[in-house]
Amino acid sequence: MILDRLNFIENKYDELSVKISDPSIMANQNEWRKLCKEHSELEIVVNKYRQYKDVLDEIETNKEMLAEESDREMREMVQEEIKELAEQKITLENDLQVLLLPKDPNDDKNVFIEIRAGAGGDEAALFAANLFRMYTRYAENHRWKVELMSANETDIGGFKEVVFMLKGDSAYSRLKFESGVHRVQRVPDTESSGRIHTSTATVAVLPEVDDVELDISEKDIRIDVFRASGHGGQCVNTTDSAVRITHLPTGLVVSCQDEKSQLKNKEKAMKVLRSRLFERAEAERAAGIAEDRKSQVGTGDRSERIRTYNYPQGRVSDHRIGLTLYKLDSFLNGDMEEMIQGLITADQAEKMKAMGNTDF
Repeated sequence: MILDRLNFIENKYDELSVKISDPSIMANQNEWRKLCKEHSELEIVVNKYRQYKDVLDEIETNKEMLAEESDREMREMVQEEIKELAEQKITLENDLQVLLLPKDPNDDKNVFIEIRAGAGGDEAALFAANLFRMYTRYAENHRWKVELMSANETDIGGFKEVVFMLKGDSAYSRLKFESGVHRVQRVPDTESSGRIHTSTATVAVLPEVDDVELDISEKDIRIDVFRASGHGGQCVNTTDSAVRITHLPTGLVVSCQDEKSQLKNKEKAMKVLRSRLFERAEAERAAGIAEDRKSQVGTGDRSERIRTYNYPQGRVSDHRIGLTLYKLDSFLNGDMEEMIQGLITADQAEKMKAMGNTDF
């Protein structure tokens, strides 16, 4: 079955290669760009499949040589090469299985990340600020753009709530498993007796949603303007630039005051609202999926405890995949790749399991 799919993809790729070189197709730029995007997506699979076929051919050639060869040293050399090629074959089969998994349509999108302080008062707000710094550092490492949407700061440098956008290649695919409750265990600066406190913060990761994907009727929203507070330069408390949008059918409320322009704040708030409504619709759809089909890395539910950051032991532990890393300082400084890759791999394994027979 897999080989049939791969042959179909290769034929489709060859057809597209001809089409995108056709002057009549190139004349229609929208159609041409669409075909080029599809061609580019298939190219990764096709190149890997062609490597796989080359390895199969080499294995057969070496087996034929082995059957004809009588010299002992030459036979040993050929057998060693067959062994190495067999290992390459297994690796390529695993890579192809992953490439053939159903693609999340949101993977290539930018993301909104919402962080809210949970249990723990001021300490929870400080932890929310730590998480904000962690994600922005990770974004900087990937050369993604960070855009602050709204922030509710505390007097001691924490966040009751902070919403920001990360713009970059495959941002959602890398961070979509971060949704849930993050727990911190540490001795607060304000704790004189040295007791370890446990606090929490909630993270929600939402894909950016285009206007065409989710239309919001003007009659379904109420827009209020007010004066910005907190950091914001000369315009703070002097103009009604901050915007609050209420989605009447659901009661969802989004506010934005980061920009000095009321129009820009409205645009940002609408983007966040659109993504929250999309998330709600996706959650309702996912609720209909049987429990045994849900990925072990979680449902993305904001109430699900996913990770613990333990300062005394210098460790960070993800409870979904049982991975513990003893590098808390560098992790909080944006060195998250090992954890993120572990979550992606676990999700891929679950999807392959759900697909059933994936043998070549």
